[in-house]
Formats: sequence, structure tokens, C-alpha cells
Amino acid sequence: MVDFLDSVMAAEKNNKSFLCVGLDPDPAHMPAHLAGEPDGVFQFCRGIVDATHDLVLAFKPQIAFFAAQAAEGQLRRLIEYIHANTEIPVILDAKRADVTSTSTMYAREAFEVYGADALTVNPYFGLDSLQPFLDYQDKGIIILCRTSNPGGGEIQNLVTESGETVYEVVARKAAGEWNGNGNVLLVTGATHPGELRRIRDIVGAMTLLIPGIGAQGGDVAAMIEAARGGGVIVSSSRAVIYAGADRDFAQAARAAATETRNSINDALYAICNDIRS
Repeated sequence: MVDFLDSVMAAEKNNKSFLCVGLDPDPAHMPAHLAGEPDGVFQFCRGIVDATHDLVLAFKPQIAFFAAQAAEGQLRRLIEYIHANTEIPVILDAKRADVTSTSTMYAREAFEVYGADALTVNPYFGLDSLQPFLDYQDKGIIILCRTSNPGGGEIQNLVTESGETVYEVVARKAAGEWNGNGNVLLVTGATHPGELRRIRDIVGAMTLLIPGIGAQGGDVAAMIEAARGGGVIVSSSRAVIYAGADRDFAQAARAAATETRNSINDALYAICNDIRS
């Protein structure tokens, strides 16, 4: 059984990439020729996968975009397809957590029903709600820490009695007591490079899932600078998968993914050269 982080590192090496492509199939933006197809969601996402799998280190389907179209079966097919035809691991973006009994069912859904290799989870119920996910030791458990959305700071930047912000508390616990199996990662948005740097200082080399570039406007160079010192999975969804809206959507997605991967690598190369000099 291959560990999630091992799969990520292998894909990073093979594809020379830190890019994760998010698969968010919105019917309002999908090509018109797929709109009437009974498996149009699967066809759209399969086209993106086929066009970009040699450019990425992970795929990240967002469960809400499938569930809202009653396409959960197509999501299962998609993950099976990725596993059967590529070496790329799959992150199920579902942001799950609840009381322990419900978290147990959420973990079973993600890893046994859908077959995901990693799952995004919400830390705000505490360790007892996270434990059912963490017990899947070969899976990646990706905990929300400082999210990329504009309103994330309303809660995450509140200062606790200890003097730490909420996101700093989450980062410290994730790197320590919550990471007994070594399978924890953190979600940290590219749109907040200062907080990203602070999280890196707290968690050391822990791998960070970084959304927020592309459509959300995060600066690639600032993100790479802030995140240096550990692993990164840099996620882009809309800017890649909706780069084209016609029958050539997959080719357009490949071009956008190539540009994004290269911009990340160029920023990393510039930083490495700066360090050497």
C-alpha cells in the first residue's frame, strides 16, 4: 500500500511539478457539447485528467460540484479512472468533520466509498473528531488552517488567551499532538503570504496544500518565498479547467497547466539561485 505523501513526492519528481489541478465541474462553465450528456461531468473531468496528468502531482475533485449535480457516481468513476490510468494521487476536497461517530462515516465515505488518497478536513471540532480520519495512516489528512477566501480571517485570525491566533493554534497542534501518524498536511492560502510564512515557521517541513493562485489572485513568487523550507502542493482550479470553453477545452487546460507549473518552477529556481548567491 503506497502512502499518500510518497505518491506526491514520486509525482513531483516524475513530472517536475508542484501543481495540483482542482476538478470543480460547474455546469455553467463547462463546454456546451457536454451539457446534455448523462455522464458529461465525468467526460469533462476525464478530458482534463488526460490532458494534464503529466504536469501535476495531484488532482483535487471538490465533492460539492459533483453532489449538486447528483453526480456522485461519476465522481467514483473519475477517481477509479485516475488510479487506473495515471500515477497521480487524488485529494477529495470535502472539508469534513463532526462528532466522532459521524466523522467515522465521513472517513469511510472518502476512503472506502470514493477511494480518495487524501481528504480535506475541518479542525474546529478538535482531536476526537479528527481521529477517525487520522487512523487511516496511509491517507493524507489535510487540515484547514489559514484559508484563501476573503473572510477567512474573521475567525482564523482571532487572538486566543494564549496570545496566538486561531490559525497558529491549529498549525501548532497539527504539527504536534495531531500528527502522531505523520499523515497530516495543512491548507494555507497563497492569498495571505505573511500568514503562510508564519505557519511555515511553526510547522517546519510539513507539506502545505496552497490554494489561491490563478482565479483567486495569489502571487506565485510571494507564495513560493513564504512557503520555502518544506513541501508544497500548489492548487489551481478554475484558471486551468476553464481556460477554454469549446471542444478544445482539454488542450486549453493543458496550456494553462503548463504555464502555471512553469511559473511555480521559475519562482522556485529564482529563490534557489538567490540563496546560492
